[in-house]
Formats: sequence, structure tokens, C-alpha cells
Amino acid sequence: MVKLLDEHERTLAFAEVALGQIRSLRQTAVPRNYEIWYVYATGYNAPLNKVINETLARSGKLSESDLEQIYETYLSHIKTSDRIDKVGARVIGEIDAVMRLITDALGVSATYDASLVGASDRLSTATTRDQIKTIVEGLAKSTREMRETNQALENRLALSKSEISDLQHSLEAIRAESLTDPLTGLGNRKYFDRSIDMAVQAALTSGEPLSLLMFDIDHFKSFNDSYGHLTGDQVLRLVAQTLKQTIKGQDITARYGGEEFAVVLPNTALRQALTVADHIRRAVMAKELKKKSTGEILGRVTISVGVSILKPADDTDSLIERADACLYAAKRAGRNRVICEADPEYSAETQTRVA
Repeated sequence: MVKLLDEHERTLAFAEVALGQIRSLRQTAVPRNYEIWYVYATGYNAPLNKVINETLARSGKLSESDLEQIYETYLSHIKTSDRIDKVGARVIGEIDAVMRLITDALGVSATYDASLVGASDRLSTATTRDQIKTIVEGLAKSTREMRETNQALENRLALSKSEISDLQHSLEAIRAESLTDPLTGLGNRKYFDRSIDMAVQAALTSGEPLSLLMFDIDHFKSFNDSYGHLTGDQVLRLVAQTLKQTIKGQDITARYGGEEFAVVLPNTALRQALTVADHIRRAVMAKELKKKSTGEILGRVTISVGVSILKPADDTDSLIERADACLYAAKRAGRNRVICEADPEYSAETQTRVA
């Protein structure tokens, strides 16, 4: 009883710390934020605590994008792992059940085989009709039992096949979910990291060109500050929808983090990539943003874009680093534009970073 009371008090203390952090930082008290701060209060997830402390030390607050990134990186994958473990346990349970049934069937088969051998021996020495009848009846009974066992095994295998097929679909759905950003429906950072590594290796092996586009929503913070996080989410979905409508086929589209997006363009040279990037920029700018609750016109969204092209000595990090530098050059040059590593603005940006 004392132990239960201690646990009660301890968990309440964690809850109070979580709510206190939400209040002091003026965050929304949604389950995601509560979970982040509750885990923070327990101290059980050291990497989560470290990134929160560093972010607070740097900027004094956690933005909506920060909270979402922290949750996706340090908490959501734990839930996915738990779900995979549960499905895996069910698969193992099914296999164990089938193996037990097969073992039983093998035992019945061995018994039936022994019955056949015994019946054969008895038939060779039988001299009367009654003796033969008894032997035949015994064989018929053993055959029925064998048939029933085989039928039960067949039915159970059919059920297991169906169950394992359903579990396989569940695993595929969990895997897809673990690689999808829930807000925009695009691939998430995990998906991007996996996909770009494979695309870079394939391009380096084949010698085919590969381009990377990095997007950032201009003045995104002002949307959140002026109209609230729901409108900020609407802006993110608007950009994501434009990417879905524009990018097709083998191209890789993902939400890189916060208000940043990325597109990997296999078999695409720099000039073509610039055309794609500017087409996306214009498509985003052409859409008018309305506040859903009031219908108020909030203006137009613009994006800045950085473009890099894969070089023979590149790896994934260097390709991303140059696209990111181009993106920041586009921001410094006035936003709502596309900058590539062949532009003078990129050279100025890299010189500024070195200095």
C-alpha cells in the first residue's frame, strides 16, 4: 500500500512539472505537449532532455515546429516500436499454434502408419470372415481419424494464412506510418534520410545526374504569431499539397523539419532542377491563404528554394549542405526566389559562413 502511494505521489509530481512547463512557456495543453514535458520531468529520455535544454538555452522557448520535431524524433518511434513488437508477438503466436498442430498431426500420422503395418500383418494371418471384418473396421476408423486430423490442419493453416496476411498488412501500414509526416502526408525526416542515401548511392554508381531542392516557407513564424498555430498548420499543408501536385514519379518529396521541405530529383540536371524549383515556387505563390474559421484572406504564401547538384566526390551530407547554403542565400537575397550553387549569391553566402 505504501509503495502504491509513493508511486501515486511520484507520478503526480511529474504531472505537475509537465503542466508547469506548459504554463510557463505558454504552450497549448494538448496531449503531445503534455507527453513531451512528462517524459522530460521523468528524466528517462536523456536525448530528449538534452535537445530541450539546448533549445531553451539558445532561444528561450520551444516553437510549435520545435515541439513537433522533438516528438517525432524522440517519442513517436517508441510507440511504433511497441506496435511492431505486438504484431510480431502475434505472428510468433500463430506460428507456435501451427507448429503444435503439425506436431500433433505427425503423431497421428505415425500412429496411422503403425495401424497400416499392423493391419497388413494381421490380414496375412487372418483365416475367418469375422477376423478380416474386425481388421477392416479398425482400418476404417484410423482412416477417419487421419482424415479429420488432416482437415483440422488444413482449416487451421487456412486461418493462419489469413491471419498472418492481415498482420503483414498491419506491419506495412505501421512502416508507412512511421515514414509519413502526419500533418502534411509527405514523407518525414526518417523517410528523407533513407531515400536520399539510396538515391545518392545509385546516382554515384550509375553516373546519372541528381539534384536536391531545399524549400523554406518565408516569414512562417509571423503566420504563427499573427494568426495562431492552426493557420501555421494550414500554411504547411498548402505547401505540401502543391508539392504533391507538382512532383511525380520517382522524385522523392519530404518534410525536412519545421517549415522546411526537400525534394530529391534523380536523373535531373541542374537546369531542369531550377525549372522544377521555380515552377513549385510560382505554384505556391499563386494560392491564396484563407483563415478557415472566418474566411478572412490572409494573403499569399511564398517560399525560398536552394538547389544543389550531385558531384562525383559528394556524399549525402555535402549535397545537403550546399542546398542548405543556397537556401539561406535565397533568404538573404530577399526571399521568394530560387538560388543554386552556380549563382553569385551562393558564393557570397559560403564566404560569409567561412568568415
